[in-house]
This record gives sequence, C-alpha cells and structure tokens, in this order.
Amino acid sequence: MYISTSQFLKGFRLSWTVVVFGLLVCNLQTNRLNAQGNANARVFPPHSSPHGADYAVWSARQWQWTFSLPATTHPLFDSADCSQGQSGNVWFLGGTFSTTDSGGVVIGSANRTCGIPAGTALLFPLINVECSTIEGNGSIEADLRGCARLLANQIIPSSLFLRIDDKPVTNLADYRVESPLFNFGPLPAGNILQFFGLEAPAGTTSPCVSDGYLVMVKPLPVGVHTLHFGGTADLTPVGGPIFKQDIRYTLTVQPRGRY
Repeated sequence: MYISTSQFLKGFRLSWTVVVFGLLVCNLQTNRLNAQGNANARVFPPHSSPHGADYAVWSARQWQWTFSLPATTHPLFDSADCSQGQSGNVWFLGGTFSTTDSGGVVIGSANRTCGIPAGTALLFPLINVECSTIEGNGSIEADLRGCARLLANQIIPSSLFLRIDDKPVTNLADYRVESPLFNFGPLPAGNILQFFGLEAPAGTTSPCVSDGYLVMVKPLPVGVHTLHFGGTADLTPVGGPIFKQDIRYTLTVQPRGRY
C-alpha cells in the first residue's frame, strides 16, 4: 500500500539589475537541473489523461489489477513475473505486500527485474491506500472516501521519491490521486484478502475507494532502465505503524516482435 512574493524596487537601473540577475540565476538553476537530468518529462503530468483516462480512473484500475491475482502468483508478492495479468499499452507495477518490522517501523522493500514490451507505459503508486466494504471500512461511498482520505493524509509528501535511470522526478506532491468509487473482483481463490486472514471467498466483489500518490511513466526506449521509488507514511496518529517503502525495478524494454 507537492508562492512566491515579488518586491518592488526603486529606480529603473536597480530594477533592471535585479531582472538580469534573476535571469542569470534562473539559467544557472536550469543548467543545474539539466546536469542532474531532471526526469519530469518522462512522466505524464498529474492533470493529464494518458491512454484515454485520467489518473483517478487509472488509480482504480491499478487496484482492480492488484486484487485480480492470487497471492501465490502475484508480482507484488514476488511470486510471479511482472507480466502476470498485464495487457494493452499500460502495465501496472507497484510496491510490496512482503514487509519486515524493524523497531516498530514497517519496511516494504523489493528489488525486481522485469521485461517490458516497447511502447508500454508504466503505472505505479509511490504509496497509496484503499478502503473497501469487504474490509469493514464502510458501506457507503462517503465512509470509504473518508477512510481512504484519512489514511492517505498520513503519507509524508516530502518523503516521496522517484528516480528514472538515476534521474529525479520532482514535485511528486502534485501526484496525489483520489479515485472514483469503483468495484474490484470477482476475487480469485487465494486472493490477497484471504492471504491476510479476511473472509473473502472466490467470486467476491466489493465497492472501494483509493487515495495516494500515483505516477505513470511514458514508454521507455528499448534497452535497460531503472525505476527507484517510495516514501513514508506515519500511521501512528491513526493507531498504525510508521511505514517506509523502497522499491527498485531493473527493466529490460524489448521490441514487441521479440518480446
């Protein structure tokens, strides 16, 4: 489971000097970002609608994919290849359900390798949450939305990170996404909820709302690439632990005819 204030200065010469100085600083900052290799151009903007849907709809589809697979053959349990359950021009990556506890801090960490067909966009949460009726989070949309929003409010925006080929994506706080009300299921046998001890027989469906930080990376060129992402949620105000996620993918993008 992202204003500045200008001051008026007296005198044309002083104003011109400040403008020129500002332009120089701006150019220096731009050059520095270029030197770092800022990767924002490789991610679809937060208010865009890649492949015919906005981020809110994609966040629902990401959870529907997540719940569609049994834990025994699931990429986010590292029990199946990342291609499991994938189709079309957008594939879903994600965090991990395999965690460790270190001094009261729950850590979700994974280091994965994955083959991707060329021309495929990649959607994944930095950290996100969901609340559903079957999990006892409420029976109406307002309850589910309030539950998801409360949990997502515990995610620390300044902790979020994403690096594409070791180049940072900035302004990740802008990528918070709240889904519409959606249904997941029918659940398979051995589904995620059963794995965690809930009564959720095969065939079950449930209303759900998700909230959190989600990005879609544009198709990467043929070759080897890395994604490194994660963040921290401090759930102690709502009776939970501190959760830290740190996920790394090494991706081999191959021509579709050879994939």
